[in-house]
Amino acid sequence: MAVPDRGVVQGPPARPVTATRFLNWGTWGAIAVLFAVSVQQTGFNLEVVGQGMGDFLRFFGRLAPDWRALPQIWGPLVETLQIAWLGTVFGTILGLPLIFLASFNTTINPPVMFVARSILTVMRSIPDLLYAAILAPILMIGPLPGVAALTLFTMAVLAKLASEAVESIDPGPLEALRAAGAGRNRMIVFAVLPQIGATLTSFILYVFEINVRASVIIGLVGAGGIGNLINRYLSFFDYSGLGTLLIVVFGVVLAIDQLSVWLRSRLI
Repeated sequence: MAVPDRGVVQGPPARPVTATRFLNWGTWGAIAVLFAVSVQQTGFNLEVVGQGMGDFLRFFGRLAPDWRALPQIWGPLVETLQIAWLGTVFGTILGLPLIFLASFNTTINPPVMFVARSILTVMRSIPDLLYAAILAPILMIGPLPGVAALTLFTMAVLAKLASEAVESIDPGPLEALRAAGAGRNRMIVFAVLPQIGATLTSFILYVFEINVRASVIIGLVGAGGIGNLINRYLSFFDYSGLGTLLIVVFGVVLAIDQLSVWLRSRLI
């Protein structure tokens, strides 16, 4: 009599082909319906877009750079980079406690974790440009509201990303320190930070990249930096100066992106 092979582990029953096809068709159908409804309600029209391409190209033709504008660009450009840097530094410092309070394996208790995650959710739901628009009338027009806006944005984004990294660490060192009677702070310092140090640094560099781009835009609402200069060029129809500014900003952002990618590749 043949002996059944008990070493073979039976997996879950396969889903019927008909059900799989139904789900696939249902998913694609839902996507198509949402696309059609969105096109109708937003008034998207390829014909209108095509008709506007001529004006679009003519406008770009007026952005021929005037390099004589360079001396007045450097000051606001440096201020923009300073806003991004300070927002990243302050946001990282203020966001570090939230990282561990929002992680289930390092929080104080479940209610504290719920409050921390709720705060992060609310903070992430507000765009950085809206932060700057709200803070500019309160803190005066200038770089200060820009730094404050990017600080809040950095706190929310960094704490969210890093808390997920904390929750995915190897629990072994945490359990060993807990069994030895170590407190929560010691467990974070000696078991958590060594495991997420490189990842956390990578996240900080990534957020700094985002803040450099954002610091250009938030200046449009009076938060200092290059945005104020963009407003001035647009107000006086100085498109040559605007073209020069765009080229300089593009070069600086590209250089920072490449440097950040290189640094993150060395860390991970």
